[in-house]
Amino acid sequence: MDIKQNILDAVNEWLTPSFDTTTQAAVKELIASSPKELEESFYKNLEFGTGGMRGVMGVGNNRINKYTLGKSTQGLSNYLKTSFPNQPLKAVIAYDCRQNSDTLAKTVADVFSANGIEVFLFSELRPTPELSFAVKHLGCQCGIVLTASHNPPEYNGYKVYWQDGGQIVPPEDAGIINVIENLDYSEIKFGANEDLIHYIDKDLDTAFIKSSIANASFNTPQEAKDNLNIVFTSLHGTSITVIPETLSQAGYTNVNIVEEQRVPDGSFPTVKSPNPEEPEALAMALALADKTNADIVVGTDPDCDRLGVAVRNNEGKMILLNGNQTMVLMTAFLLEQWKKSDKINGKQFIGSTIVSTPMMMELASNYDVECKVGLTGFKWIAKMIKDFPELEFIGGGEESFGFMVGDAVRDKDAVAATLLVCEIAAQAKANGSSPYKELIKLYVDNGFYKEHLISITKKGIEGLQQITQMMIDLRENPLKEINGQRVIMVEDYQSSIAKNLLDGSETTMSIPKSNVLIYYTEDGSKICARPSGTEPKIKFYISVNAELEAVEDFNEVEAVLDQKIKNIITSMQLN
Repeated sequence: MDIKQNILDAVNEWLTPSFDTTTQAAVKELIASSPKELEESFYKNLEFGTGGMRGVMGVGNNRINKYTLGKSTQGLSNYLKTSFPNQPLKAVIAYDCRQNSDTLAKTVADVFSANGIEVFLFSELRPTPELSFAVKHLGCQCGIVLTASHNPPEYNGYKVYWQDGGQIVPPEDAGIINVIENLDYSEIKFGANEDLIHYIDKDLDTAFIKSSIANASFNTPQEAKDNLNIVFTSLHGTSITVIPETLSQAGYTNVNIVEEQRVPDGSFPTVKSPNPEEPEALAMALALADKTNADIVVGTDPDCDRLGVAVRNNEGKMILLNGNQTMVLMTAFLLEQWKKSDKINGKQFIGSTIVSTPMMMELASNYDVECKVGLTGFKWIAKMIKDFPELEFIGGGEESFGFMVGDAVRDKDAVAATLLVCEIAAQAKANGSSPYKELIKLYVDNGFYKEHLISITKKGIEGLQQITQMMIDLRENPLKEINGQRVIMVEDYQSSIAKNLLDGSETTMSIPKSNVLIYYTEDGSKICARPSGTEPKIKFYISVNAELEAVEDFNEVEAVLDQKIKNIITSMQLN
């Protein structure tokens, strides 16, 4: 096959003495035996997306390896020195169960230390939210976590956190990326200064667990805690290091752990994908729940920032809640606790994202707090906290099974969220209710909103081109009608223009630019199209709603909404 010049140039660079002989040999092997893989590995530089930098491990500038991470860390080191002149610089590093995460984390620590930056490196794998907590707790200017979240086993990743504990956002992100892109690989300093590298573990765990309990427990009677039967799975990830102990210290002793998934393992041997969004990932936990007659199931992804929750429905069957449902349940519970404590005075807010359920706006209105809505990714919710210091942050989340309780952790946090959802379940059970029944009550009070996500995977160079073309088509030939309903508004976050299709008027949106399109129809449905920032996918988020007059009408109205979602999927040819 003919190889493009830009790929040849990149390949030849990786055959220079700036790269070790093992790397050069691996590149030569690709040239000889895998030209397609060679092209995939070198056709572009690995990019920062909504969740940092994620990719397949291997050689090449489009892969995760010691050189791509070394270059990012060298660029970040240079940027830190200009951003914090004449200050002693400190960074903290954590990593998850992924293959090579420990050695890659040490490489990152080596480069920081070689640049005179003091490093706190977790001695073993730890949850991502603990890294966010540690940045502020240790007074660091930045933090790094090596993780690919719920991506397949061949992936790894690199997320950058700033001194507030949140992931990098404008203007830091563009500034850091610009410095990295202008670096040569030969400029990376790999020679570690071991005197600047400190290993951390139990003391941080103690502080983190104490903070999690302070933020996510709400006067639940001990008897209610004892009566809650919990099943928990870490899906071979990092949460096993913290969540069982957090639940125990918070008073929850009736916790059944899925033993087959307890041991951290980056090959994830018992699941196709360690993604708590997928029912299959929680199959073993659900089986254990039936065996033990559990009230609730919680499963976390490998880096412990997202959680899947299953509860019993009105027929007693375990069902997996979607991310919007868990977010609504947790947000409503927090708002009610704040209200009971007389802490709501008009200076509080909750956070959500443009692809999440509009029901968050209804909750905010009913409790007289503000709901701030940002782009996809918790870095934008963390930025809200930083941008509005005059307001108290209660909690917030997004549809992708993530939630943030308070501002001690500035990222989605499955540790505090797991404790919070257990508080909800324990109190509901003690009052003769259940999380599922509480959710239905919320639908009666706020409107019944139901969401559905369609993810279409398109891998490699051709896949990226197909996703790009799909977004171009949606922009150049905007839908006028969806499921027989007129489209009345189109929001294009790439152009920052919201166009009213009824009168032709346009307004400028203040949210940062992003490759997202949202359609609104005359019956109140909302359909969002967005390429993933961390996976080779294009995602379609569908939200429909209806009035729910009484709890007894739930099944009937849900069937109507389910059919509407199916009709929208057919109408847009997404099935």
